[in-house]
Amino acid sequence: MNLKDIAAVSGKPGLYRVLKPSRSGVILESLDDKKTKMTASMSHRVSLLKEVSMYTTSADGSLLLEKIMASVLAKYGHQLEVGTSNLALMQFLETVLPDYDRNQVYPSDVKKLVTWFGILQTYAPEVFTIPSDEEAKAQQKESQTNAEETTQDETTPV
Repeated sequence: MNLKDIAAVSGKPGLYRVLKPSRSGVILESLDDKKTKMTASMSHRVSLLKEVSMYTTSADGSLLLEKIMASVLAKYGHQLEVGTSNLALMQFLETVLPDYDRNQVYPSDVKKLVTWFGILQTYAPEVFTIPSDEEAKAQQKESQTNAEETTQDETTPV
């Protein structure tokens, strides 16, 4: 499992594993011991963690959550202990993302980051494993094959 298979639903606590699409939306399963399932319809705001980012003052303007979590893991390891005060949360973010945009990133955003990191450590630790060279080459070859198939489909005369 990786971050493209995990979602956050606005207004719902925790994280969810994306199971499959349905007619009315997408079927999700909570990433906790209960494993409750729900169907997120078009009225829910579902965000895949692969697409979530934080504002920065860099030229790109943001940094993907995946890279931020890798920085958290590198600095703090698997045991993340952060205070709950706004000051403690912002000091924590300063250590892992020094160029965050102080006008657009709020303590509630950092609290989500810390909470999500803890959930992923507990229920989906494989998200933090770095693929071996062989696995990376296999993934790269698969994506090239898929791209070639798409190109062939587009250029085939009808």
